[in-house]
Amino acid sequence: MFNRFQSLIRDYFGMSHKESRGFVVVIFLTLLCLLIPFLYRYLVPDTVVDTSAADQRKLDSLVALMQTETTKQDAERQSHYASDRNRTTAEHFSEPKLFPFDPNTVSVTQWQQLGLPRWMAERIDKYRSKGGQFRKKEDLLKIYDFPPDLYDQLEPYIVLKGGRGGKEEGERSFAAFSDKPYANESGRSSERPSFPEKAKPALQPFDINTADTSQLIALKGIGSTLAGRIVKFRDALGGFVSTDQFHDVYGLDSLALDELQKFGKIQSAPRKIPVNTATAEALDRHPFLSRRQAEIIVKYREQHGAYTSAESLRPIRILDAKTIEKIAPYLEF
Repeated sequence: MFNRFQSLIRDYFGMSHKESRGFVVVIFLTLLCLLIPFLYRYLVPDTVVDTSAADQRKLDSLVALMQTETTKQDAERQSHYASDRNRTTAEHFSEPKLFPFDPNTVSVTQWQQLGLPRWMAERIDKYRSKGGQFRKKEDLLKIYDFPPDLYDQLEPYIVLKGGRGGKEEGERSFAAFSDKPYANESGRSSERPSFPEKAKPALQPFDINTADTSQLIALKGIGSTLAGRIVKFRDALGGFVSTDQFHDVYGLDSLALDELQKFGKIQSAPRKIPVNTATAEALDRHPFLSRRQAEIIVKYREQHGAYTSAESLRPIRILDAKTIEKIAPYLEF
């Protein structure tokens, strides 16, 4: 039978006698490899590991211990989540140690004692270093990310000194913490002394387009930093044409804006740029125009001729109506 099967393979595939024999051997080995797993399962019986009673008890105790520990951890996690969810934003920052303070002078360390994180305290300190001041208690909420619920806790402890309404507000805040009469060095209580305030010369309105920093510093809410910033912005513009432009000066609070609008009058015309002869560099120096806009204004003028009015700038697509309205008072046609 083997020889007949071998002859069939040799005739069908055109193999030699030796090649057909090798082919048969390969087929046999392949079938044997496929049958080995089945033969192993049939010949070798499954063995069940015998676990003693003592080992079984140990396993049961370990499983019970693991279940107890898991249940305990789940309970703690749920309790922590519930308490964390009920905490306010102020409690997430830190537990405050409250005391009367002036937000214009309190240090970074003292801010942290009041419940603010260090990054928030440094943000406030940076705001003050650039000339910012707190005129009202509510000005604290203007600091980005300042938590309102923490402000509610700190508000009774804020004592503002100086500025418009600052003296009266500071005295009212300080009275909330101490109702004791003024005590002198001997320890005897007496009435709080009053000192006559020196009369300051009345301020007079001035031309904002020609004013120097000393005139601006005389206004409430404006220090040397803000005064220099106002003059620098004015000179870059070429002069103010509207009091609404005061809002474009960075760092001016409500008190400084009120003072500027009250005393800073526009009494002289702004400096204008000859748009038909100006270079792209000269136009780019104006705050209302970008480098790209200045270059396109010059190229359009070279291609289509001189500008006659602000309306002749409207075909330039990169200039929108708002930009043309803002820049028109500073262009000479």
